[in-house]
Amino acid sequence: MLNRIFKLDENQTTVKTEILAGVTTFFTIIYILAVNPEILSAAGIDKGAVFVATALASFTGTLVVAFRANYPFVLAPGMGLNAYFAYSVVNGMGFSWQLALLAVFVEGLIFLLLSMSNVREAIFNAIPTSLKIAAGGGIGLFITFIAFQSAKIVVDSSATLVTANRLSIGNLHGQELCTILTVVGTLITACLLAKKIKGALFLGILITWGMGIFCELFGVYVPDANNHSLLPQFSLSSLSEMFRAFGDTFGAVFSPAGWTLRGSESSGFSLVGSFDFITVVFAFLFVDLFGAVSTLAGVSSAGGFLDVNGRLPRIKGALYAESVATTAGAILGTSTTTTMVESASGIFVGGRTGLTALVCACLFLIAIPFAPIFLAVPGFATAPALILVGFSMAGSVIKINFKDPGESIPAFIAFITMPLTYSISDGIMLGVISYTFINVFTGYHKRVSVLMYILTALFIAKYILI
Repeated sequence: MLNRIFKLDENQTTVKTEILAGVTTFFTIIYILAVNPEILSAAGIDKGAVFVATALASFTGTLVVAFRANYPFVLAPGMGLNAYFAYSVVNGMGFSWQLALLAVFVEGLIFLLLSMSNVREAIFNAIPTSLKIAAGGGIGLFITFIAFQSAKIVVDSSATLVTANRLSIGNLHGQELCTILTVVGTLITACLLAKKIKGALFLGILITWGMGIFCELFGVYVPDANNHSLLPQFSLSSLSEMFRAFGDTFGAVFSPAGWTLRGSESSGFSLVGSFDFITVVFAFLFVDLFGAVSTLAGVSSAGGFLDVNGRLPRIKGALYAESVATTAGAILGTSTTTTMVESASGIFVGGRTGLTALVCACLFLIAIPFAPIFLAVPGFATAPALILVGFSMAGSVIKINFKDPGESIPAFIAFITMPLTYSISDGIMLGVISYTFINVFTGYHKRVSVLMYILTALFIAKYILI
């Protein structure tokens, strides 16, 4: 039955491979269950409620993409958009979190309408193949950089912005030990990959986590304010409180009494048509639209899902899933849900169909009552998998024709911009702008479609106005 539903034979994969890919993706993306509640709690939403909302929104979106698009893509509340929600919209502009969720809900509805039409698909198809390939490589560098930062392999530097972490041998009880475990785990996982051992990434996560648990049991790793215990901590009372808080948050987006704006005498429906509200909806819409297209382009390119024309078959189903997940997520109590770059980890170990997504979706659901287990998985244990996925994705740039400056220079700009600006969408936008200008002014204007001109104008306006 699974073979018939997900066309496993046609995609040259097996149930075992797809399950392993789904589990691997879940463990590389599990951090969102801990990080999203931490960020959105700054907006005043209960952490436990956000945990449940994050898991359910991720389950919903990933389940839809599994059956509507049959791709191994995983959806979850997007990093960056959650920070914009909490720190800019709520704390900065003074929106109540209920009003901010309403803006996310409206954005999701607009996306749903765009996904049912051909607008988002046309935007995806208008982006040149060279930029889509570059997006895959850029995302590889980006997630490697994220892993390096989370493991403190690289740290902030006033002189060079980032620099290699100088470890002190005399202080190996906290973050510095985590850095060493990441490095050791990366080397072990790399060796497993080199030996072509099935499930190397997943095994690498478990081995690195196991080394951390061993260090904690023998007093080498000491949990503190920055590093939680690596052993699951069960508490029925905390789970009960989490579900109670979720009950209070669920559906709060539809409560006009909660729609308030700091410094404004208006409240409720009168705020919905305000300039501030429309501006926030547009900001969510713009960033999510091009961020989603950029991520889909990169992950699809890395997975070899693009056809000979650089188009993604069944893209409408993938875009529809994002729209449904965003609207559902707002109702549940979380910020915009989108396709995650960590989907590449499952693709890297062989995931090719929606069965990978289905497995990951089910794990999001299972994670709710077993929250202590999943929240105990440390960032340093998943970092090695992300580093090696980044290595795999970065190799896609060899497909770019570097003898053609009109194709390769914009691709390079997109490729290098993503990790340096910490933004996938900025990479695609600067790539599109440079592609249009370089090809128009060097006599290759026939390469540039009408929609590319429109996108270039929109992206320039975005940098000037937003």
